[in-house]
Amino acid sequence: MNNFSQSLAQHPVFSSLAPTELQQVAQSATSHHYQKNQWITYNGDTWSYLFWVEKGKVVALKESNEGRSLIATTITEQELFWGLAFFQDNTPMPVALVAEEDCQIRVWSREALEPFLLKNGKMSWELARQMANRMQQISDVVDNLAFRAVPGRLAGLLLERYSGSRESPVARDMTLDQMASHIGSTREMVCRALYKFADQGAIKINRTEFVLSDETLLVAIAQRD
Repeated sequence: MNNFSQSLAQHPVFSSLAPTELQQVAQSATSHHYQKNQWITYNGDTWSYLFWVEKGKVVALKESNEGRSLIATTITEQELFWGLAFFQDNTPMPVALVAEEDCQIRVWSREALEPFLLKNGKMSWELARQMANRMQQISDVVDNLAFRAVPGRLAGLLLERYSGSRESPVARDMTLDQMASHIGSTREMVCRALYKFADQGAIKINRTEFVLSDETLLVAIAQRD
């Protein structure tokens, strides 16, 4: 088996397939490269595919009519995601899919995978479990938006991405807009919250980097708000 087939064999959805079936599934996928911030598909598109992230990250982005955006979930390396039309004809995408960084993905049409899913109950069951897990992740995002204020959500994001840096400077690898998309807010609210954190001594910040000066304080803010 090639490297891609071997990677698939380690994934719960594909692990029950015989070696010859794995090879067939691997060969039926098409490979696509996307640059950072490139759109893969748009909200409202009919996109009847399932994909595997071979390298990089893809975000599912929800946009409002007012121009605000929210990252509903992030698909990382060796994870699967899908368009709704993969399962139900002509169902539009409720989110856009965007490359968060340079990425390589493998894409299957429904026609390519349907014979294997119909034949292999274990494969279908594991795909259903993947869908349930993803629904739970998105539910957690909704709960976060409903029950936590912007400072708490932002403190949680900083801890998730940068905790453990031990007061060493870390590059500001997300713009204000990207931070806002992660927590369902606006760049203005994020900017105000960051400088409030700095005034409180939780972080030190400049144009290119910041330091988590007091992670204990950030934890307290995240839990309080």
